[in-house]
Amino acid sequence: MTIIEKILAAHSNQSVVKANDIIDVFIDARAARDFGGANVVKNIVDNGLKVADASKTCFTFDCNPGGSDQKYAANQQYCRMYARENDIAIYDVDAGIGTHIAIDKGLAYPGSTFVSTDSHANIMGAIGCFGQGMGDQDIAAAWAKGSVWFKVPESVKITFKGERPANVSAKDIVLNLLSIFGANKLLSYSVEMYGEAIDNMTLDERITVASMATEMGAIILLFTPTVSIIDELEKRSGKRYDIIKADADAVYVNEFEIDITKFVPMVAKPGHPHDDTSVESVKKTKIDSAFIGSCTNGRMEDLRIAAQILKGRKVAPGVVLKVVPSTDEIWNQALEEGLIKIFKDAGAMVSNAGCAGCAAGQVGQNGPSEVTISTGNRNFEGKQGKGYVYLASPATVAASAVSGYITTADDLASTPAVFEKKGTVTKNAEKKSVEKGNKKTEVEGRVWFIQKDDIDTDMIYHNRYLTITDIKEMGQYTFDNLKGYEDFAKQAKAGDIVVTTKNFGAGSSRQQAVDCFTSLGVQCIIAESYGAIYERNAINAALPILTYNAGTMEAIELQSGDNIRVNFISGEITNLRNNKTAKLNQFYDAQLQIYQNGGLLG
Repeated sequence: MTIIEKILAAHSNQSVVKANDIIDVFIDARAARDFGGANVVKNIVDNGLKVADASKTCFTFDCNPGGSDQKYAANQQYCRMYARENDIAIYDVDAGIGTHIAIDKGLAYPGSTFVSTDSHANIMGAIGCFGQGMGDQDIAAAWAKGSVWFKVPESVKITFKGERPANVSAKDIVLNLLSIFGANKLLSYSVEMYGEAIDNMTLDERITVASMATEMGAIILLFTPTVSIIDELEKRSGKRYDIIKADADAVYVNEFEIDITKFVPMVAKPGHPHDDTSVESVKKTKIDSAFIGSCTNGRMEDLRIAAQILKGRKVAPGVVLKVVPSTDEIWNQALEEGLIKIFKDAGAMVSNAGCAGCAAGQVGQNGPSEVTISTGNRNFEGKQGKGYVYLASPATVAASAVSGYITTADDLASTPAVFEKKGTVTKNAEKKSVEKGNKKTEVEGRVWFIQKDDIDTDMIYHNRYLTITDIKEMGQYTFDNLKGYEDFAKQAKAGDIVVTTKNFGAGSSRQQAVDCFTSLGVQCIIAESYGAIYERNAINAALPILTYNAGTMEAIELQSGDNIRVNFISGEITNLRNNKTAKLNQFYDAQLQIYQNGGLLG
């Protein structure tokens, strides 16, 4: 049998399995991440299931360490509560990437089986373990039953001939393989890796190559553990493992021989991990940012390689370098070895351990038109942000970061490249149409009378929407964090007027808490008082706001739904339902001037 057939047979109570057999596979370690973990729990709870064996079950919070996104934070806390009730281990936001933790702590080991909501769970092939990323229902089934069904894949054998070139890293090896096999020539195969160059690879290097099996379409890239790999695993986990290997008469659907001496340093061009070319062919491509980390290249050896290049050098002017170790243990080791200081002295930002930009939840994201060179495993459009991402080795990324353009460690720029002034921002700017002069100073509209003091800017416009810069998009989120008014934006109509009480707009300086009303077409806001910054923001944005003294709204018997007339200059307010009139504090001269000018910048 092949390696994968041996592992699956041993976990299905069968002496022999063969390709295309469908079997129930017992899972030794069953993980769920913060990305998908909440759905795993929901599937279990909604179907009345229980966890079969808590000792084989865990959560790994690696997509968004720290819960900087509200939805991630909610999911993480939901999983924590479930874990407490069911004695399930959590590798929380301080731990790092779940698959790496599983290897280092012996949750996964040669000959074992491991599943996770992580599509890169097949990274376990690095140690001769069957790892598989699965969907929420699959993982829920594994948690509840201890096993899942699986179709035994066909196996392919790749043998590398020759000696690996000195300047070719593990990342270069897998990018060269992607250039040969693309994204689908190894689709659904279990791929076994052989040759002297493979035998000599370290654990960290094997992890790099195995981590990109998914990008090649393979079920898994499997390495036969060597004695030195077994020793390394024992050193990390304190456990001794047997070496698992294929039988001499194992059957493969295909076998390939590859001359590794022809491999060169590579990059994957933006958009596709399999759109690969030599670094030489894209040298001098100007970059905006660089990233070192992810489950592919966040290991200790990766950080040492980067630090060796960065030591005594500075990141090129204007270039941003982000470094994210894969686990907290590696972070601490990097600190002890002085690597963190090297990164900081070079001008890099070092973040806590985790998946980083790959998961769109931590550092590593880029903006529109930003060119990034990254050690990640994916550069799909939009995956790591709105810009363009090249994939490369830690050495190439570090060399590029100090040079300011894509290059190799043996060809660093003598003088870092600087950015040209192209006037792109001014050229692409949208000219704002500002209505000036003859603006209405008297309005009529339907009232929303919100009788709550201290409505803060998070209630008006929550911080989870602060990345929005287009006013047209802001209105839909108005008051969605104000209890009882979550549907305000759906029910409000252009021309409405908001009346409230004391200290409206307390809190932050966010302009969106003003602009969201403009987006909805709210004609004016009337409050007993405003937060100081909010008042300035509203006046400067030409959103009419007025204040009133205690008793004013009682005098006109104001109710929600009434129609009122408001004169900004005289301060007169009239309830059109009963024609009762009272006085507001009218616009002062500077406010009127800014309003007629269409805003402070009009």
